[in-house]
Amino acid sequence: MDRRFLIIGALLTLFSFRGYAQGTKEDLQTEAGARVSVTLDKKLVKGLHITADAEGRLSENMKDFGRYQFGAGISYKALDFLKIGAGYTYISKKNSSDIWKPRHRVYGDVMLSYKTGGWRFSLKERLQLTHRDIGNPYQKVPNVVELKSRLKAAYKFSNRFEPYAYVELRTRMNDPACTATWNESTSSYSDYSFKGYTDTYFNRLRGAIGAEYKLSTNHALDFFFLTDYCYEKNVDTNAEGTKLKSLTYERDLNFSLGIGYTFSF
Repeated sequence: MDRRFLIIGALLTLFSFRGYAQGTKEDLQTEAGARVSVTLDKKLVKGLHITADAEGRLSENMKDFGRYQFGAGISYKALDFLKIGAGYTYISKKNSSDIWKPRHRVYGDVMLSYKTGGWRFSLKERLQLTHRDIGNPYQKVPNVVELKSRLKAAYKFSNRFEPYAYVELRTRMNDPACTATWNESTSSYSDYSFKGYTDTYFNRLRGAIGAEYKLSTNHALDFFFLTDYCYEKNVDTNAEGTKLKSLTYERDLNFSLGIGYTFSF
């Protein structure tokens, strides 16, 4: 497990010191929110499970309902330390104009785990593709590919109570890339050239603490608090993709309280 901690430490260092080759960093925005979810977990045979889940989120400092999603997945515990899975999620999210925008996400998971005493450590890698409707293809990619890497530690105090903490990095794999020259005298870009969907960078760092509590064999609750530091690259070009108007990085620090309910059968 020491090697895994070193890898995550190196990734955190890269995230912290990543520079902005061009563009402007916007002021940091903070926001509080809340999440509520329900999950159904059906065991088919030993090691093989199917799940269905739904989640709703409050945003704007818990003043507005800004997102809901539904999903289904399957997982298989191939070895004592190895679990694989895949799934689909439908997402509807309200944009800045209060218009609900749909997204479709498919993903694949690989999780390694290690147990010692009451401790359980896990490293989960998720590769996901999210399809979204876009206007200008030079500004956004319609099929966003991301890799999420999560390192989690949990301690089983009893058969009912298990607190945990985790840290997660999300890497955007295929954002629009370009080259351009910033002219101080005119406050504009020149020599703009679109380089395809090849920009790769860390765009979210998440940390969370929580606890799972089993009400009975079939019913469980999950209480958690999570913090996200993330930024989004915003590219503004003309419709022909021949002129770069602006390149900015939106930075957000979000805090969320959450509760989840799971019914296993």
